[in-house]
Amino acid sequence: MLESFSPSFSRKRSRNGSPLSAFALCASADSNPPKLTKRAKAGARGRTGFFCTALTFTVLVLEAASSFARADDYPSRPITLIVPFPPGGSTTVMARIVAEKLSAALGQQIVVENRGGAGGTIGTRFAAKAAPDGYTILLSYTATLAIAPAMNANAGYDPRKELTPIGMIGFAPNVLVVHPSLPVRSIAELIAYAKAAPAPLQYGSPGVGTVNHLAGEYLANETGIKLQHVPYKGNGPAMTDLLGGHIPMMFLPIPVAVGNVKAGSLRALAITSAKRSALLPDLPTLAESGVTGFDVALRYGLAAPAGTPIAVIARLNKELNAALASGDVKNRLATEGAEALPGTPEAYAADIEADEKKWGGLVRKLGLKGD
Repeated sequence: MLESFSPSFSRKRSRNGSPLSAFALCASADSNPPKLTKRAKAGARGRTGFFCTALTFTVLVLEAASSFARADDYPSRPITLIVPFPPGGSTTVMARIVAEKLSAALGQQIVVENRGGAGGTIGTRFAAKAAPDGYTILLSYTATLAIAPAMNANAGYDPRKELTPIGMIGFAPNVLVVHPSLPVRSIAELIAYAKAAPAPLQYGSPGVGTVNHLAGEYLANETGIKLQHVPYKGNGPAMTDLLGGHIPMMFLPIPVAVGNVKAGSLRALAITSAKRSALLPDLPTLAESGVTGFDVALRYGLAAPAGTPIAVIARLNKELNAALASGDVKNRLATEGAEALPGTPEAYAADIEADEKKWGGLVRKLGLKGD
């Protein structure tokens, strides 16, 4: 699965003395032989075949040795972890939680660098185009890997071809909240209210193409209700309007909403993931509330530019999983409403494929476009 998500690791080095050079040389010799007698031709073919086999084997051995040599002393300098959003959001929090543990385990600093803009595509594109040496890695995320490429023809990167999964960090569900003035206390009441309303029910989000936005489109598609998306520039402005009653509902990260829910200034209706949240354990999921199969969560992980040596990916995956197994990291993730999901690069690749199929399919079905 890993190879289907990221092409052959040696392909990027094929222009500079990789096995492809040996294959090309042998193919050239075979297709352009000198003019010889029949017996001489046979002998030449035998010698050429032996030469090509030996040459190819030698290059493969040298290539592998070079890769292992690079991995043996990795990392020998600080690593940059690109977060493709401005500071302060959930992606930055996730990045800092794992960066601290990885720095200690690898013996080199993990520098968290925020490169926000265009819904996360600018930073993701920067990381995808970086040198595949393990010194630039990416905080990967549902919106940038599964949604943005489907909504934006000019995203500037193809996750399947230009990124290699390192491993998953975890997932964090949202909570569907409404302003107390909206006369609904359950998902069933919300659906009935929306179907009876003369106009589409508005809901806010931190921007077009965010998981919060797509969660509303998903709910409308699954239940047949009419919703009108109102995009904002971040959760902050959207929250201000929600608390002021200017928009009636919104999908929010649980830590952002929980204080207002407990204070009574917002009413929580349901959790968006397939399982309940420890932060709001008495609140049912949307699936439990009658929207069968509804499962929306923010999924976080680490990825590297395609072509990064396999040994480097394996080292990063090992240390990431060790970090996620620690009680400290689990507790910090739980505070953010998230749950750790350690695993292999192949498992994360499969998760990304499933996410893309789900969100990409919805985007294409509804004809959604980015800004």
